[in-house]
Amino acid sequence: MRPAPTDGYSITLRLRLEHKPGVLGLVTSTIGNAGGSIGAIDIVEAGFDNLVRDITIAASNDQHAQEIVESVKALPGVSFIHFSDRVFLLHLGGKIEVKSKIPLQTRADLSLAYTPGVARVCMAIHDDPAKVFTLSIKRNSVAVVTDGTAVLGLGDIGPAAAMPVMEGKAMLFKEFANIDAFPLCLDTRDVDQIVATVKAIAPGFGGINLEDISAPRCFEVERRLREELDIPVFHDDQHGTAVVVLAAAINALRVTGKSLETAKVVVSGAGAAGTACARMLVAAGVRHLIGCDIHGVIHHERTEPGIQWWVENTNPENHPGKLTDVINGADLFLGVSSGGILSGEMVSRMAREPIVFALANPTPEISPEEAAPYAKVIATGRSDYPNQINNVLCFPGIFRGALDCRASEINESMKLAAAHAIADCISDVELSADYIIPSVFNRRVTSAVAAAVEEAAYNTGVARRDRNRTGS
Repeated sequence: MRPAPTDGYSITLRLRLEHKPGVLGLVTSTIGNAGGSIGAIDIVEAGFDNLVRDITIAASNDQHAQEIVESVKALPGVSFIHFSDRVFLLHLGGKIEVKSKIPLQTRADLSLAYTPGVARVCMAIHDDPAKVFTLSIKRNSVAVVTDGTAVLGLGDIGPAAAMPVMEGKAMLFKEFANIDAFPLCLDTRDVDQIVATVKAIAPGFGGINLEDISAPRCFEVERRLREELDIPVFHDDQHGTAVVVLAAAINALRVTGKSLETAKVVVSGAGAAGTACARMLVAAGVRHLIGCDIHGVIHHERTEPGIQWWVENTNPENHPGKLTDVINGADLFLGVSSGGILSGEMVSRMAREPIVFALANPTPEISPEEAAPYAKVIATGRSDYPNQINNVLCFPGIFRGALDCRASEINESMKLAAAHAIADCISDVELSADYIIPSVFNRRVTSAVAAAVEEAAYNTGVARRDRNRTGS
């Protein structure tokens, strides 16, 4: 079955159509019969006996887009001029740029912004290093750091190929939290070199966002940087996912009249994201959590490296077996693993009004269509279904709050505060099975998360900015 068309595979066909009744209708019906979704039809040029039109179409994938092109090329009365891929057009030359905040129009402007005036500012920072936060971009800057080894669902594609994703991350920081973020793609996968490089560039940044670094190296990179730097270090693939999952779980359990403390939670996937999600759910109050990986249920006799936390903190009844053996009676299934591992029959054996979070991308652990007859609440990582678990709900606000109070780290209390703030953005009146998590375009989310994170930072003693001071 072909996936639904999406703007992620959007093309524009430029066609010369004979100026006769029915030609445009033939084109649009052919596109529709081929499974394309037409977004816009524009006239580019009008002649006496023909019209040049641009037709924008959403397809399901690259192959589907090509099939649409070929079906249109074969039509009578239609001359194919060319087609363009709107995604590639958007990325031409990159998606971000650096702009000056002040005009440089006179010699006086130059003297203030650069030499000789800048020397006085440099010496002010030299004499009082804390002034770097007020007199440079550091107070509002984040480095987005990757080695390109675990990019989206693409895997190990390298640092150069990771650049478009890191640029996109920088766009999201700016758009949602007005933070200046810079993509730094490192041509090394050596933990020591990654740590040394990030430490070397850290003086110019107020925070470090680690991104798309494969497990288990990502754990060591983050641990060491948290220990060795005095600015926030946040691995979004782990903790951003965990924060949004907890927010969604809080509201999904509200819908079903259950609680974190009494819910049975089964997690499929014990990698970076799965471990972070499980840790956060336990920290939030979940007492009965069972994890599964490619070897089956994680129980107390398992000794493989990388699962020690699971062995010590989950599966209180020490169940062995596989996912299908422990899904019975579960209130919440959380999938951060691979597509197609959960069946409708398995969901039918879960508890009353089960909750299914199938977050594998692009193919969920179970399709929403298959889960729908059995599950009360369904969430995915995709934008074409309700309840998208999207990290953009988390990381802009977390860093905004951390930067505003000059936090030295992002601790568990700050992450828990962020999760509750996201959940609270949906009122009791708005809450429903199809609306447990705010839209990524809900502009209240970032400010709510930032405020909650900042408060938690002060309460836990990691904020370094005096609350009573302004402009510094």
